[in-house]
Amino acid sequence: MRTAYQYKLRPTAKQAIEIDRWLAMLCAQYNYLLADRFDWYERNRSSINACPLVCHIPELRDNPDYYSQKKTLPHLKKTHPWYGEIYSQVLQDIVKRVKVTFDRFLKGDSNGKRSGKPRFKPRDRYRTFTYPQMKDGCLPSGFGSSPSPETAKTGTASQGNLITLPMFGIVKVILHRPIPDGFKIKTASVTKKADGYYLTLSLEDTTVPNIKPDFNADLITGIDLGLKEFLTTANGDVVPIPQHYRKSQKRLRVIQKRVSRRKKGSNRRKKAIKQVAKQHKKVADKRKDFHFKTANNLLKKYDVVVHEDLNVKGLSSSMLARSVHDAGWSSFLSILTTKAENAGLLVIAVNPSGTSQYCSNCGVKVPKKLHERWHDCPNCGCSLDRDHNAALNIKNRAVGHSVLKAKSLLSNSRIVLEAYTYCEAEV
Repeated sequence: MRTAYQYKLRPTAKQAIEIDRWLAMLCAQYNYLLADRFDWYERNRSSINACPLVCHIPELRDNPDYYSQKKTLPHLKKTHPWYGEIYSQVLQDIVKRVKVTFDRFLKGDSNGKRSGKPRFKPRDRYRTFTYPQMKDGCLPSGFGSSPSPETAKTGTASQGNLITLPMFGIVKVILHRPIPDGFKIKTASVTKKADGYYLTLSLEDTTVPNIKPDFNADLITGIDLGLKEFLTTANGDVVPIPQHYRKSQKRLRVIQKRVSRRKKGSNRRKKAIKQVAKQHKKVADKRKDFHFKTANNLLKKYDVVVHEDLNVKGLSSSMLARSVHDAGWSSFLSILTTKAENAGLLVIAVNPSGTSQYCSNCGVKVPKKLHERWHDCPNCGCSLDRDHNAALNIKNRAVGHSVLKAKSLLSNSRIVLEAYTYCEAEV
């Protein structure tokens, strides 16, 4: 199992300058390697038999793949000696990043979905460098323990809140949770954000969480995501939508006006842009915290959570785009699925077609427009909230799911086997 823990870094002024210097050099190298790939692609994208009869065929060269571009790094350190100050594996990770980006553009990912054409990175949009391997001694044995009262008063760094980064040095890090026992640090990434620098540790655990062998029928629920309420469960519980972005629009409007009134390229404009970035990050952090807490509350109550397989990308291009982005459904469902897998629970996606148009009690279609928020069935007299009715339909659609069928058969066979064993013991 892989998971990631993020900590706030507290580098000194000299260390912050060095991080920015590394990012600037890595950004230039990323753009150079990407340009090399594009140069080969433009010269060799058409096969020879597809060219016009009269044309100039340039001298063909080998495709700059991952290994050939890695071989250029020793020559780079000779022609540009300052690149020798960067850890070698960090430079090699840039080559890997270019390879992954270009392969997704040409071939697509594991699902065959292709990404757009890669873009060259401006300096202010290249914010992360990664150590692909970390030694066991990079963190002291007391990492994760709370600081002593003397350390908290003086603000000095103790042994437990320092991390050693190869060819960079010892950096102070804010500890807010310990690394679990049995987890091994695989990679470390340093990221520059609007409010400072962050360290992301990728952790690996050899144990694999097992899905519960049987599920309690009373602990299965369906959730209907919406814009009036964030979600409604099949039991009728409602989670109100916080609308973090909508609430921050007034503050954002003031800061963005401040940016537009200042001279381009001036220091005062850069400060105003940083204020806008901090405000957006504050909104994103609040939304992420809300998603994690909501997912935790759901998984504490239920073993199986069923949701609609929404086309969020399509909804994001509609007239409700701003509200959809503010709700962050994709992020929430991703968090919910990941936390359920780690806990051995189950999250199921079902077809969303007509969940709000059919009666959850008798199954008769009851057409309703979007502004009609109450469900009244003329056939069976069922009367309840529209979202609650949709959540019940979502739960009912998961009854025939293959995973739940398999778990039900396994549970029934276990009951029969236990009863047979018990009867044999009595005889």
